[in-house]
Amino acid sequence: MAASRSSTPVLKDELDIVIPTIRNLDFLEMWRPFFQPYHLIIVQDGDPSKTIKVPDGFDYELYNRIDINRILGPKANCISFKDSACRCFGYMVSKKKLTRDSLECLIAIVPIDLQYVFVDMIGNFACKTMNLGKYFIVDLTSLQSKDPTHADALCSANKYPSNRKGLLSPLFPKNWFRIFIESFIDMQVAKDPSGKEINALEQHIKNLLSPSTPFFFNTLYDPYCEGTDFVRGYPFSLREGVPTAVSHGLWLNIPDYDAPTQLVKPRERNTRYEQALYPNSTFAAFSVQDTDHIYIYSFLRYVDAVMTVPKGTLFPMCGMNLAFDRELIGPAMYFGLMGDGQPIGRYDDMWAGWCTKVICDHLGLGVKTGLPYIWHSKASNPFVNLKKEYKGIYWQEELIPFFQSVTIPKDCTTVQKCYIELSKQVKAKLGKVDDYFNKLADAMVTWIDAWDELNPSGSSGKLPNGAAK
Repeated sequence: MAASRSSTPVLKDELDIVIPTIRNLDFLEMWRPFFQPYHLIIVQDGDPSKTIKVPDGFDYELYNRIDINRILGPKANCISFKDSACRCFGYMVSKKKLTRDSLECLIAIVPIDLQYVFVDMIGNFACKTMNLGKYFIVDLTSLQSKDPTHADALCSANKYPSNRKGLLSPLFPKNWFRIFIESFIDMQVAKDPSGKEINALEQHIKNLLSPSTPFFFNTLYDPYCEGTDFVRGYPFSLREGVPTAVSHGLWLNIPDYDAPTQLVKPRERNTRYEQALYPNSTFAAFSVQDTDHIYIYSFLRYVDAVMTVPKGTLFPMCGMNLAFDRELIGPAMYFGLMGDGQPIGRYDDMWAGWCTKVICDHLGLGVKTGLPYIWHSKASNPFVNLKKEYKGIYWQEELIPFFQSVTIPKDCTTVQKCYIELSKQVKAKLGKVDDYFNKLADAMVTWIDAWDELNPSGSSGKLPNGAAK
């Protein structure tokens, strides 16, 4: 079922979508109904001599490392290389009021006709259309006969004993079988429990255009959403709320875990599955008579809610489903020094989130989290992640208390002033943890200098947009 779409896109001339990538953007076809009306800013990481292909019909600017060096000159050293943290350059050159950080362009695997079943190498069943909330019939016999030249995942039934939720062994006690996987990218359009496609962009806009309530928690979540309101006992003096600076969306399917959690919970999904197999399986209560098929039932862990992160509370911000008001908080959305030549990775969005939250708290701005959902289809390699994260895992035990105790002087009345003050405290206090934070503090100052140079007088939302490439 397609999502309903208005003829005139919301805030068409006030919103940019930023996409960091090292690959062709074929995945935009999936998002075309939602993204095509808007302007894209593509930040190409990695080899600048590589040509990034963008599907026809999109209005976009594309910047690679050569462009970044040309535009920023010596200040380009504040933009990370070989890391998705390069996305913040797109925030800097945008001239729109709102910015949506889109999906990183990551690839998946290969197609099979109209069957959409995935069986990973540890026997975990999932289904591409599982979020429709219906049962699905998968013809395993037909799958066995597919062209063997397709990429596939070979699973031996002998690996899966019958006491593991009845998986496989009652079906094919000694045979190998072949599963083919439909081609898709890492982040897909999700569907709500009714099967309706989720327009993540539209929901982010709703979040940003409605107030936040950081000073008093409403137990019915966002009181400005349809069907909710302020509960009894909520102070009337606070019901006007404050401007919302950040909208932070969530993931369905594969959670956004750190490497240690990935390693100890490799099969965990933000989706509940119940499988009904054959009568002799451990799901004996489910009687399935057609022994040529396997029936898979699915249920979403879908929470239809948005809430304001309370003042004084930090949160882990993921940059892959994020939108923010560039006029309100843009200069704080710096994703730090990560990737090539740096001792840490996968903390770029965390750093930006912590800095942004303490500045929002100081300036009386709101941060919302919850809807919209996107569907995360492919887990990253936990061993690669661990190499990037391991210093951050130790350092965050120092970083969190630092941000919890940060105080910003009252005379810091702009985001830039707040961020410069924060950089001073980073150098003074976190510089003792590791010299990396001295370099990061310097980069924070360079970032603000570059931001102000490209966005004079702080009126970034009023400047004309650059020509599309």
